[in-house]
Amino acid sequence: MRACFTKENETCPPTAEHSAARGSSANTSATVTVTVLGLGPMGRALAGAFLEGGIRTTVWNRTPGKDRDLIDRGATGAASPEEAVSAGDLVVVCVVNYDASDAVLRQEAVTAALKGRTVVNLSADTPARARSAGRWAADHGIRCLDGAIMTPTTTIGTPDAVFLHSGPADLYEEHRPVLEILGGTHTHLGEDIGRAAAYDLALLDIFWTAMSGYAHALAVADAEGISATELAPFAKGIGAIIPPVMDEYARDVADGTYSGEGNPLTSAASSMTHVIEASEAHGIDAGPMRVAEGWARRAIGLGHGGDGFSRLTELLARR
Repeated sequence: MRACFTKENETCPPTAEHSAARGSSANTSATVTVTVLGLGPMGRALAGAFLEGGIRTTVWNRTPGKDRDLIDRGATGAASPEEAVSAGDLVVVCVVNYDASDAVLRQEAVTAALKGRTVVNLSADTPARARSAGRWAADHGIRCLDGAIMTPTTTIGTPDAVFLHSGPADLYEEHRPVLEILGGTHTHLGEDIGRAAAYDLALLDIFWTAMSGYAHALAVADAEGISATELAPFAKGIGAIIPPVMDEYARDVADGTYSGEGNPLTSAASSMTHVIEASEAHGIDAGPMRVAEGWARRAIGLGHGGDGFSRLTELLARR
């Protein structure tokens, strides 16, 4: 999720067990220096974890002032991005998107300072933008990894953090001891530098679609006199049944079986129609549910009414 799911000014101290693990990693990288470009909530959390892990850390942010707490904790504040880049063997970038990172990294002086160094870009964007940035980096003698942070700022530096990485495997292995100081699990997804962004987008698709559905459900419930706090325990019950359904759907899609046993598309479409009717009776926009129902009706029209909802994946993937 990279910097998308963050809360301002949240901190969460690491466990003693994890602090020891990070200290061990730091011992193997005692001479390594890291630069963090971008000091939003996630960037500050990353820089703080490096500092706590004993890494000499230089920080820079386009808007001045966000480095004060980090400097008080031992970071070096840089007056310019080229000064910041020149101070770090490893440059970690965490800004809103690749437009923002390109605006910094592709400045002539910064590009020159980056030559021969490694950039780990944790900024959220599309796989195509990550691949384009990888090609640009290679053309300018810059080593590059792309990455995704799938957990909030509060997890950074703790065992609960989840990082995804993609790009040259040898480059990842070289810098993994330092990256692991950020805590949690780190997974290298392959040499294709756009692969982490692809996972990120797919997982964000799940999250934001689900949260949009939850927001809509709370609106429908409110219209029927059910408060959000009254519905929440039952909503969590719905959430609890989803993981095994995900596994089942994944097997169906992989095998091409699309089993509708127990819940065929005809039944799913009927229940979605009820949601649409009830929503619109209260003047609530049912657009997202109308889209899903439209997909289901299309599949039924193609003769797949007895199949499961997983059939929609095959329908949507048609080129």
